[in-house]
Amino acid sequence: MLELVLGMAVDPLWVVTIMLGVVVLLGCFIEQVSIMMITLPIFMPIVKAMGMDPIWFCILILLCLSIGQLSPPFGLALFVMKATSPPEVTLKDIYQAAWPYCVIDVVGLGLVIQFPILATWFKGT
Repeated sequence: MLELVLGMAVDPLWVVTIMLGVVVLLGCFIEQVSIMMITLPIFMPIVKAMGMDPIWFCILILLCLSIGQLSPPFGLALFVMKATSPPEVTLKDIYQAAWPYCVIDVVGLGLVIQFPILATWFKGT
C-alpha cells in the first residue's frame, strides 16, 4: 500500500484528504476506536513516508471521527441522542440540530489543514 501511494504522482494533501474522507465515511457506521484500529496502521506509514507530521495527522483524524459520529443519517451519536431525549423529540429534530456542529467541525478541520501550527504548537522543539 505504501509503495502504491508513494508511486502516484499526486499531491500529498490529496492523499490526506482521501484518507480523511475514508475516516468520515467509516465514522457514520463504526465506533471510533475500531476505526482507529483499522485505519491508523495503514495510514501512519504513508503519512510518515510523505514527510508529514504524525501529530498533525492524528488531530485531523480525531476531527474527522467527530464529524462522522455526528453526520446524518447514520451517525452513531445521533442515535444516542435520540435514545436519551424526551419522546417528543424526533430524529429529524436531532438531524437538524446536528448540522451546525458538523459545519463547525469542518471549518475547524479546514483551519487545522491550512494552519498545521494550530495542532502542533504544544509539541515543543
